[in-house]
Amino acid sequence: MAVTTFRLPHGGALVDLLVTGNEAAELARHAAGLPGWRLTRRQRCDLELLACGGFSPLRSFLGEADYSRVCESVRLADGTLWPIPVMLDVPDEVAAAARPGRSLALRDADGSLLGVLRVAESWRPDRAAEAATVFGTQDPAHPGAGYLLRDTHPVYLTGELKVLRLPSRPEFPQFRHTPAQVRAAFGRRGWPRVVAFQTRNPLHRVHQELTLRAARQADAHLLLHPVVGVTKPGDIDPATRVRCYQAILRHYPRDRVLLSLLPLAMRMAGPREALWHAIIRKNYGATHFIVGRDHAGPGTNSAGRPFYPPYAAQELARQHAGELGIGVLTFPRLVYVPSRDAYLPEDEAPTGALSISGTELRQRLYAGRDLPAWFTPPEIAAELRRSYPPRNGVLGPANGEARPGSGASAGAGREVGAGGPR
Repeated sequence: MAVTTFRLPHGGALVDLLVTGNEAAELARHAAGLPGWRLTRRQRCDLELLACGGFSPLRSFLGEADYSRVCESVRLADGTLWPIPVMLDVPDEVAAAARPGRSLALRDADGSLLGVLRVAESWRPDRAAEAATVFGTQDPAHPGAGYLLRDTHPVYLTGELKVLRLPSRPEFPQFRHTPAQVRAAFGRRGWPRVVAFQTRNPLHRVHQELTLRAARQADAHLLLHPVVGVTKPGDIDPATRVRCYQAILRHYPRDRVLLSLLPLAMRMAGPREALWHAIIRKNYGATHFIVGRDHAGPGTNSAGRPFYPPYAAQELARQHAGELGIGVLTFPRLVYVPSRDAYLPEDEAPTGALSISGTELRQRLYAGRDLPAWFTPPEIAAELRRSYPPRNGVLGPANGEARPGSGASAGAGREVGAGGPR
């Protein structure tokens, strides 16, 4: 018997900005005569989640009042909890061609039309102040702050947004779902309680143990919801990660887990990002969300110290748990204890417990060293070695594809004239 998950989307309703039929045809005709902008890779991710409701209650890129309030106090201007600015940044020449009262055609990397923004506001933000408030730093070693200060364009736009189609993502279509589709899948399966798990890395045994513990604690099914949009530079490439997720599914109880890919552009904003991830999973219908140790942590600063305390994200999530409207599950770091063949919280584990960090994983791949069975299932180790063999002293995907997040404006152009794809 089908059920409906009982968590309402953030703000109470799931946003849908996609237009169809005559409205879509008219919008496409109108866009042919508009100035255009080929969205950056990050902007394409943001547009997709705006259009399908992943960013509910947002209906467009933030306006100046919402932007200022989000930066200052993790809230929209109406008081709704929202921790991360979602902005449309453009060069001066694009802003000049699409002043308030005019419209701008938003285009995919190949120049095809995605949507139209009727511009209502245009302003030049203080990006240094934004970095300081949102990321807590202006250190360019922070991936989010560095991108903001180095790679974003000087003008922000907002206005009424209408979307004709989602960006083209042909890889792994069987795992790509909108929030409405994920919610419908939960209903068909009769899953009233679902724990969502965020990751931007391949899943290993410790992650599997963490997710199974969370599902048992919440008496819930599991949504594996990895990010395959923009992540941290140097991360394992998305295609390899998805193949690893497929491989680890057989290690979960049958009919207890759903794998779905999230086209999110991460900001690596630590505690603020943990709140954001919880809100997004609430929009996808999850009833609970796992906030891990050093959640969305960007690593160390220019002085070699962590940007955020390891449990700051968990503390902030618990602080806002009531108004988040989703159950927050927090766990300490787990380590492997060989004498017990088990994973224990690090503060309970005896001397000699084992763990492998993401950095050490990459070093092992670089050197061709084994990935032990206590760390990862053999089929995942084989997939990682296949995609990342040591080659000429450089660790990179075997097929030569660029690492995700390595370009600020991958696929972006400075299209400002009217007309079709360019």
